[in-house]
Amino acid sequence: MVVLFLSLLLAHFIGDFLLQPTTWVKDKKKKKIKSKYLYYHIGVHLLLLLITTQFASKYFLAIVLIALSHFGIDCAKLYFEKKKTEKTWFFIDQLTHLAVIAMVVLYYFPCEIAIASLYSQQSLALITALVAVTYVSAIILKVLLSKWSEQIIKIDTGDTNNAGKYIGILERLFIFFFVVINFWEGIGFLLAAKSIFRFGDLKESKDVRLTEYILIGTLLSFGFGILCAMLYKSII
Repeated sequence: MVVLFLSLLLAHFIGDFLLQPTTWVKDKKKKKIKSKYLYYHIGVHLLLLLITTQFASKYFLAIVLIALSHFGIDCAKLYFEKKKTEKTWFFIDQLTHLAVIAMVVLYYFPCEIAIASLYSQQSLALITALVAVTYVSAIILKVLLSKWSEQIIKIDTGDTNNAGKYIGILERLFIFFFVVINFWEGIGFLLAAKSIFRFGDLKESKDVRLTEYILIGTLLSFGFGILCAMLYKSII
């Protein structure tokens, strides 16, 4: 099961990312279904699928279905994708391809999905911890730091598209997993890296409120990440 999945996944990665030049992508976007590179792309995938499955006859039907579905998914992306939705369609495209691969693997190696395991203590603890360390912590930090953020917004009205929020979420996720795997050194590395990148902002701004905001926010964010990880470990 794992070998088949990895074989199909490797073929997909090589075909979609390694052996698809930018010129092919641009031509497909321009000419869509009339682009010869669309068919070259599907042909490359078909060949890669045959190679990674070692030309095993029992997988021929699945390989043809994967290639045809790849063609259909790519066509849908080419016709429905707009400039503003490029990122969205990229992930829709990739997730749909992976879903097809997963269904093919399950067809050859049927297995029961243990829904009950999602309600185990370990699973519930992990899901709860991840929600807490990402969005719950983000909202709590926003409330706690509102005093400083309101003052900074009055000075700097630049739109960052919530970049700080997502940086904080990724930061706490890294901390969470570092603590879970007992890699405490990683937290020190993360703190040092953030300090280096923030040094220029703090030096040039010469704003005490911005310095306080960044330092308090960083310490609270790290604290929440560590706390959630420690509580998760104590539960499991």
